[in-house]
Amino acid sequence: MASPDTALGASDSHEPSRRESGPLPSPVARRRYWIVLSVLIVLAAGFAVGILAWDNPMPFGSGGFWRVAELRATTVVVMVVVAICQAIATVSFQTVANNRIVTPSIMGFEALYVAVQTSAIYFLGAAGLMALTGLPQFILQVALMVALSVALYGWLLSGRYANIQVMLLIGIVIGGGLGSISAFMQRLLTPSEFDILTARLFGSMANAEVSYLPVAIPLCIVAATMLILSAKRLNVISLGKDITQNLGLDHRAEVMRTLFFVSILMAVSTALVGPMTFLGFLVATLAYQFADSYDHRYIFPISALLGFVVLSGAYFIMKHVFYAQGVVSIIIELVGGSVFLYVILRKGRL
Repeated sequence: MASPDTALGASDSHEPSRRESGPLPSPVARRRYWIVLSVLIVLAAGFAVGILAWDNPMPFGSGGFWRVAELRATTVVVMVVVAICQAIATVSFQTVANNRIVTPSIMGFEALYVAVQTSAIYFLGAAGLMALTGLPQFILQVALMVALSVALYGWLLSGRYANIQVMLLIGIVIGGGLGSISAFMQRLLTPSEFDILTARLFGSMANAEVSYLPVAIPLCIVAATMLILSAKRLNVISLGKDITQNLGLDHRAEVMRTLFFVSILMAVSTALVGPMTFLGFLVATLAYQFADSYDHRYIFPISALLGFVVLSGAYFIMKHVFYAQGVVSIIIELVGGSVFLYVILRKGRL
């Protein structure tokens, strides 16, 4: 018979492989999560400092250096807002839709943005786009997007036969219809007007105005905070409608509440910098892989940090390598799509 010391030693040797119940079920999983989180924090800080200080024409520490850094800090703040909006909104939307390959963009936010921008220059000429700059116009675009989405949610998720899949299909149809109308108007523009419009239709940090931030930041903080505080309820919603109701939650009310805050985040992001279709999808997918947890309390921080790292890294490369300052959607589509395919093919599943 083995001695107590021998038995204790055997138990200690198997300690690292012990699994427990919880969002991070083993010591290895917990250690891996905190390592990933630490690496993302370091990368985010590094890219932020690089944007502020790299290629600054003034001597380090001088008054001119800090003035230039202060001007660049606005871009960093915009990236933080967009990263939080896209990451939190996409993860929450995929949870209530119970589908990890859809994004809030499917509800027509970006199609509506393109239609508004195209209509302005089609009916008002090149001066039309100038009319759509400034804080009142930003608030109007956000309000229009949120109102449209809430009306759609309220209509399609009410009644006896409420179905979120039907809501997604209707969103696709609306987005496609708006896209067709925009494409028709774009064909009738002059070459010079079309060039001006094209610059606005790229997701770009240059589209953001400093005057937007006093409205965009509070909206982002409130909506993101409400979704983060709902993390435990989102964990239950991810189990499906029947289990959610059996556990005492009103599934429809929770879904409507979540979609309302998702619509605010997506409207703020789209009105601030323009369409960023692939960003939320990429960030959410990588967040699930890196966090390796079902708990939204662990997924949200990873996704937000990933969003900022992807945005700031793309901006830094576009500005200092390709000298295309502000336009980040191109490199996100190219490099982000390649990374996404690599991760999916390596894991073999979504």
